[in-house]
Amino acid sequence: MNKKNYHIPAIVTLTMLITYLHFGTMWQFSQRVVFEELYYLPLLMGVLHLGLKGSIITWLFVSAAYLPFFFGTWNTSFQELLDRILHLVFTGVFASLTYYIAERDRNKTRQTEQGRYLSAIGQVATVIVHDLKNPLISILGFARRLREGKGNVTQGAQIIEDSALNMQKIINSVLDFTKPLQLDLKDVDIRNSIRKAVESCQTKADKHRVTLRLQLPSGLITSAIDSLQIERAFVNLIDNAIDASTNDSEVKISASTEKSGIIIIIKDHGAGMTLETLENLFMPFYTTKNEGTGLGMPISKKVIETHGGTLCINSTHGVGTVAEIRLPYR
Repeated sequence: MNKKNYHIPAIVTLTMLITYLHFGTMWQFSQRVVFEELYYLPLLMGVLHLGLKGSIITWLFVSAAYLPFFFGTWNTSFQELLDRILHLVFTGVFASLTYYIAERDRNKTRQTEQGRYLSAIGQVATVIVHDLKNPLISILGFARRLREGKGNVTQGAQIIEDSALNMQKIINSVLDFTKPLQLDLKDVDIRNSIRKAVESCQTKADKHRVTLRLQLPSGLITSAIDSLQIERAFVNLIDNAIDASTNDSEVKISASTEKSGIIIIIKDHGAGMTLETLENLFMPFYTTKNEGTGLGMPISKKVIETHGGTLCINSTHGVGTVAEIRLPYR
């Protein structure tokens, strides 16, 4: 049942309850106790939740529920009859004005959301074009040189291939982020996935003179995971920790278990993040690096959450960053 279907019985019930209370008190106390103002409540619900057609139907229903008050021993003067008629007119005016104001606000909200959506598309397009422009310039430049018989053929071909691979990596990252993630779950020892991720990052760590210290429990940590996707998420997080680290520093990768699941922690002693960077960390295409698409962290978060886990980043500027991954047992 959708939300509209919940509002309809609520409006009907509230209107009938108000009519019952109003009718009962009119018989007993004449005009000393009046509940007719409460009819504005179901009108307001109809206007806010049921659209134009629903607002009209709500007003007609509320008016029909109010019609019995035109008849009875309490309605003996022209003034009382005029009061009833004015009540119907005022409720109609109230419903019309409220609908106009609500619809105006809804249109403003839609326009704001469309503006944000178009702005986001513009930002994405700008980032993608910027990232593809440099390798494309290299490909065109060296292709032209080779055609003119200038430069080393082997070196030029290698640069063209590397640039094309870089473009392919960017395109694949964008596609991986936008398409639904399909997992191939198998029962594996998650320690092996952590080791493979560390091995994949070892060359980069050596280049930056960063020590990768691995701390794993001796016992098996078996879980149903997609090893390829999980390793990819681990690699992204370890790579970021290496990039943030200073020379001759250390990145610690550890794993442990508790009743609720598996905990993997990646800790660096780098410069840490500013509050702005931390707030925008999982925003697609947001990056503070000179190279990269800004999709590494969003993709890692997507992979971990698709496994039913969580990724939490804690960072202190000038101290370092800790990435905490929690995966459930399966």
